[in-house]
Amino acid sequence: MLNTLKSLKALDFFCCAGGMTEGFENAGINVVAGIDIDPDCKETYEENHPNSKFILEDIKKLKTNYFFKKMNIQKNDDSLIMIGCSPCQHWTIINTEKKKSEPSKNLLLDFKRFVRYYKPGYVVIENVPGIELNQKDSGLQEFLSFLKRNKYKFNKEILDMSKYGIPQKRVRFVLLATRNKTDIFLPNKKKKIKTLSDTIKNLPVIKAGSRNKINNLHRSPKLSDVNIKRLKLTPKNGGTRSAWKDNPELQIEAYKGKDNMFRDVYGRMKWDVPASTITTRFNSISNGRFGHPTQNRAISLLEGALLQTFKKSYSFFGKSDSIIAKQIGNAVPPSFAKQLAKNIESHYAQMALID
Repeated sequence: MLNTLKSLKALDFFCCAGGMTEGFENAGINVVAGIDIDPDCKETYEENHPNSKFILEDIKKLKTNYFFKKMNIQKNDDSLIMIGCSPCQHWTIINTEKKKSEPSKNLLLDFKRFVRYYKPGYVVIENVPGIELNQKDSGLQEFLSFLKRNKYKFNKEILDMSKYGIPQKRVRFVLLATRNKTDIFLPNKKKKIKTLSDTIKNLPVIKAGSRNKINNLHRSPKLSDVNIKRLKLTPKNGGTRSAWKDNPELQIEAYKGKDNMFRDVYGRMKWDVPASTITTRFNSISNGRFGHPTQNRAISLLEGALLQTFKKSYSFFGKSDSIIAKQIGNAVPPSFAKQLAKNIESHYAQMALID
């Protein structure tokens, strides 16, 4: 009976460098296409996912029937998965430029336009918690109402991905929805928490401004002499900038008298716990707790990618390291994406048993 079901296939909206696509492909699901407005993602996505078409388009301008005309994607297909991990700058708690991020405010409703047109068997959303904390303004309230009106069953939660085998403290809103018969559930928590040590401790030693000869991605930006001094005085394995706050040469003017604020900035990571959230600027010690636990440098691009659960062989391309860091930081961790995909596969297989 299972053989009567069509193979699952997915469209990955806001695909970025392909974290969600990677996880779904690793689970055996055919990702037909990845859609993104950012041309910087194109080469990275295409190099790692040659069997998936990269569509460089603005979802706000893309016609809903595009996938029907170009790829024969049908309406009401029980085997179709639509993934929508829209850029989250406007709703992240660290965003300080609301006007600049205004275009990303309601991308969820642009994604809904395609869900409404095709009515896929499954819908996946991953985003920052802010979209649920601001349901009306983010469009989530309208999106959930749409799902209910169209008989979709869904499970949603704000969860900490470190509880799901991801070696970083990454809190995200996640939703799985289906219109196929029975309820669908989010992945189960893992028994073991993966730490920074589990993930990057055995990588070769490198210095700030250098790179590993074997793996070019294992490189860290050059630091100024004063920042090297700061890191040398920052205690290893979890130290903070408070160690040099009273040094007039090293203290930063903006942080004077603010010892209890922005404590992660210029801080070192700690071996025996999950890493800080890998953001788009994780390779800069001035943008969070991104100092290596023992070496006097920021974590490398490779270390950030591994903490996002990309495999070592995953290729990243960009005109600058900041562009590559953005691709890595914006990604959905492939390991978590695979868990979502596996839950969908199990649910889809149950349909045949019910029939």
